[in-house]
Amino acid sequence: MSDGAGTGIHRAAAFFDLDKTIIARSSTLAFGPSFYRHGLISRHDVVRGLLAQALFRLGGASHQRMERFRDQVSQVCRGWPADRVTDIITRNLHDLIVPHLYAEALALLTAHRSAGQDVVIVSTSGQEMVGPIGDLLGASTVIATRMEVADGRYTGQVEFYAYGQAKADQVGRLARERGYSLPHSFAYSDSITDLPMLEIVGNPRAVNPDRALRKIAQQRGWPVLSFSAARGAAAGDPAAGREP
Repeated sequence: MSDGAGTGIHRAAAFFDLDKTIIARSSTLAFGPSFYRHGLISRHDVVRGLLAQALFRLGGASHQRMERFRDQVSQVCRGWPADRVTDIITRNLHDLIVPHLYAEALALLTAHRSAGQDVVIVSTSGQEMVGPIGDLLGASTVIATRMEVADGRYTGQVEFYAYGQAKADQVGRLARERGYSLPHSFAYSDSITDLPMLEIVGNPRAVNPDRALRKIAQQRGWPVLSFSAARGAAAGDPAAGREP
């Protein structure tokens, strides 16, 4: 990994989107069947989630789809006990996420850490899911959507929606706090909705990009990375090579 290592003059970081960039599916929708088995959602919600997963894999994350998804998730989770959600995610994380990790993404995460650069996962998915995934992958921190919790239960209100320009704003804030040099930093995403985040770093990378992002990447000469089918289950420990 050239220039911008944490041990050099410029302290750099690598910012990774999660869904379809590190993993081949929606991290939020992946837990739908588990939530159903524990009585948190209905069979109808599961079917709708499977359909949304298929659309996500085929068409990516358009602005309209992301806005609709945010509203659906916030309403469905209203009244859920936060501790039960955390327990379900923790117990099912390995089975539902690890098999869908891109081996190429794991190699990049390791390369950036080896170069002395912090890895930050920046995802529209909820903090409850992104935080444990970040721990699993050796990320120094995560930026994710936060749902409001009152008296131990979700209220259905969104405290912070990590989407679009809001992602870029939080990346900028984190860079100021930690002293990252954004011109020497990297950002990876598959979606045109992450264009603001890609534009604020000096080394943007389009990963399996949707049509709109691919067009911009080609126009601007950004590298376009093609990750193959997920092979995380065969790649061993996804945190291998991480500093203890």
